[in-house]
Amino acid sequence: MRVSGWLNAQVAVLGLVAAALVAGVFVLADRGSSTDDAKPSGAQVRSPHRTLDVIASPTPAQSAVEISRRLYSSSPVAIVAQAHSTPAQKAAIRSAGVLGVPVLVGGSGVPAEPKRLGAATVLTFGRTSKVHGGRAMPLNEAAAAAKVATLKGSRAARDARRIDAIVVTRSRADNAAAVANATNAGAEVVEIPTADARRSPTAAHALTRRPQTPVIAVGTPFAKGFAYTLAVVRARATQTNGAYLALPGRHYVAMYGHPGSPSLGVLGEQGVRASVSRVHRLVRKYRATDRRAHFVPTFEIIATVASAGAGKDKNYSREASIKTLEPLVEAARRSGVYVVLDLQPGRTDFLTQAKRYRSLLEQPHVGLALDPEWRLKKGQKHLRQIGSVKVAEIDRTGDWLARLTRDKTRPQKLFVLHQFSPSMISHRGRLVTDHPVLATVIHVDGSGRQSAKRGTWGRLHKDSPEGVFWGWKNFVDEDKPMLDARQTWRRVTPRPDLISYQ
Repeated sequence: MRVSGWLNAQVAVLGLVAAALVAGVFVLADRGSSTDDAKPSGAQVRSPHRTLDVIASPTPAQSAVEISRRLYSSSPVAIVAQAHSTPAQKAAIRSAGVLGVPVLVGGSGVPAEPKRLGAATVLTFGRTSKVHGGRAMPLNEAAAAAKVATLKGSRAARDARRIDAIVVTRSRADNAAAVANATNAGAEVVEIPTADARRSPTAAHALTRRPQTPVIAVGTPFAKGFAYTLAVVRARATQTNGAYLALPGRHYVAMYGHPGSPSLGVLGEQGVRASVSRVHRLVRKYRATDRRAHFVPTFEIIATVASAGAGKDKNYSREASIKTLEPLVEAARRSGVYVVLDLQPGRTDFLTQAKRYRSLLEQPHVGLALDPEWRLKKGQKHLRQIGSVKVAEIDRTGDWLARLTRDKTRPQKLFVLHQFSPSMISHRGRLVTDHPVLATVIHVDGSGRQSAKRGTWGRLHKDSPEGVFWGWKNFVDEDKPMLDARQTWRRVTPRPDLISYQ
């Protein structure tokens, strides 16, 4: 804040001092000098060089110190406030704003920071720990006001600074001292309440407007996943519908099947162009039911098909070639259709099969589905036993997909797990669901009478992992009766995030 005229400066400082005196002791510490020293030179600031620097500080006080260390090379004046006094901290922060200098909050690292800054003068608000090299001198209000006014009139007063840095925090209020240090140094401060840049349009705009500016993230919530979300936002890596996130906020309406195989689902009942037209017609039915919801046309393509015979590789799974799947995947991209590749691995494992389709999964509009019904143990055969999988195998596959997505700076992907019986996924409660790059969906795909389907839906919701989304499947021939679009949308609760048709 700029104050014109010496008299206005006096009035402003007197107000700050009065607030500090209410909170506790206001003292001036001069390192090896008297109160009549010559006017100090201004604080020297610097732009950071690292693309991203995460300050995972456990306390706001430590965050303030760390921002000071990164953005200030020196300062003739430093301000220290009492750790547990809101009035003292507010007064200190306002004073630091007037002077354009760092403000610290009593705690770890505070005594050493003024020495690093070369601060000849340290102002303390409230009761603070001893400042290294300082000589505390209680002052009366008039003397303090005169001294601060002298500092305000010197080169220590904040200039019109602007450094090449963006400081992000979940809350300006919770990290008030760190925010003050960033602002006083000339950095731009951006709030991201969720610590996820994709979830805040305002933050995303600020970060994309200055795509090369170094970012300092303040707080432990930024320690995991923020590097990815920052990269995605700055690369403008979005879904086919323009969103950064796959879920929540939209509902996927999918045709399920294998190209050229009508018996495996509706997706195989027609050619590529007809499939695109049909899925858009299907989505229009849902849009007519709810104009406010966002529905995404989707293909769930069975990439590996469970087979009755062992085959050459003895794994009871027929893997489609990438060349076979590419026409559907490419047509989907051109027409705004999302794609999920479904794996039915037989006696091999999900990760081995997923890696076969790496080039397709690298595409921003392609996600992955695992179907444990068709995951066989040694000696088992399809349709004689219902397959199952350990959650550790799912997590290994999810970890691989997450790394691929993160390394390629792709938008969040759907990661779908088919299930109609609790036994199909062992230790499901241990499922890892906190990958910011994956939206994990448990897809309840039982068929039959609606009462039985609703019972399965309810059972699988019990004791489900935190952070999962839900899918519902309509079987055109097997359901008795099959729900239409309006019935599916209004009767199935909670509303499914993924609705597929087989």
